[in-house]
Amino acid sequence: MRQAARRAALDAQAKRRRERAERDKRIEALAVDVLTALEERKAAIADCERRAGLAVRKLTEEERLAVGEVVQWCGEVLTNREVRRLARLADPQTSETRMAPVVDGGSDCQVDVQG
Repeated sequence: MRQAARRAALDAQAKRRRERAERDKRIEALAVDVLTALEERKAAIADCERRAGLAVRKLTEEERLAVGEVVQWCGEVLTNREVRRLARLADPQTSETRMAPVVDGGSDCQVDVQG
């Protein structure tokens, strides 16, 4: 009788360990999904900001608009500070040190490696 009770207790503990291990695996996979999605979002944002910066630089350099005029033409969605930040992202002198390519199946997205 004691052996049967002990075996039942050990079986129950083994079952709980298996269930916890399975749960830990599910949690780990979901955590990887979260972190992967956040990195993909970061890469997408960096690429969009780089493209916006290129357009801002064209507006200021090729079209000779002042920063305030860029803000006006963009419907005041941007601030002067944001226009300058975006232009710096697209600056060829700093872009090599600030931007690194992301390899994701042939895409040419860029990630801001300095934050």
